[in-house]
Amino acid sequence: MKLKKLKISSCLLACIISTFVGSLVISQQARADDAAELAKKLQNPVAALISVPVKVDWDTGIGSADADRTTYTIQPVIPIDLNPKWNIISRTIVPVYIDAESPVAGGSNTYGMGDIVQSFFFSPKAPTARGLIWGVGPVLSLPTGADGLTSDKFSVGPTGLVLKQANGWTYGMLASQSWSISGDDDRTDVNSTFLQPFLSYTTKTHTTFGVNTESTYDWNAEEWTVPVNATVSQLVKIGRQPISLQVGYRNYVDAPDGGPDWGLRFQVTFLFPK
Repeated sequence: MKLKKLKISSCLLACIISTFVGSLVISQQARADDAAELAKKLQNPVAALISVPVKVDWDTGIGSADADRTTYTIQPVIPIDLNPKWNIISRTIVPVYIDAESPVAGGSNTYGMGDIVQSFFFSPKAPTARGLIWGVGPVLSLPTGADGLTSDKFSVGPTGLVLKQANGWTYGMLASQSWSISGDDDRTDVNSTFLQPFLSYTTKTHTTFGVNTESTYDWNAEEWTVPVNATVSQLVKIGRQPISLQVGYRNYVDAPDGGPDWGLRFQVTFLFPK
């Protein structure tokens, strides 16, 4: 009888251990799947994911003084549930502080806030039959910058993007066009096009390698500014808070007379999944 009870107890213990190990494996797999989905959403500018990137851009080789410029930016992205089929994605670029050395020797440095750029994308929640993700809407530029760091113009225009994700790859294009509609009459009107083609690959360890350009064409001056960015980022968790850490190098393949020549980027993105 004791032997029979011992066998039953051993079987029960084995079942408990097996269930615990199985649950642990499933839990770890679920966390891995969640992290993979989060890393994928990070590469999608219109994903239904609240994120707050905080970045520092440093550029050098500006003007005859070979000056530096450092820009500190907060860029919150907030999805708004419009209905069962559509989201509105709010993307706000806030250059909270710019420290620009004088481009000429003996000149005065310029520092302060820059102009805020606000975009809204109307985007379907599901990709198209071909797997395309897209969004369109308005973009607004608000003249919030300090003297020497603002256009002094209120500008509006259309913006849109299209992208595809498959097998760890994300590729697509974001574009916008802005025209000034009010502001200081003594300042040059705004007529600029922004183009950002992008390509990235995310590994199974949630490391992402990316390349893009953040190109601007000034139709008044007929000048391109074309920085090519190469970045690497890693998704990690600090406690329960998922964040993405990114470093990048950029080279200006085209720029107005006076540079800049090249620069670096450091970015921390705080993620708030549902």
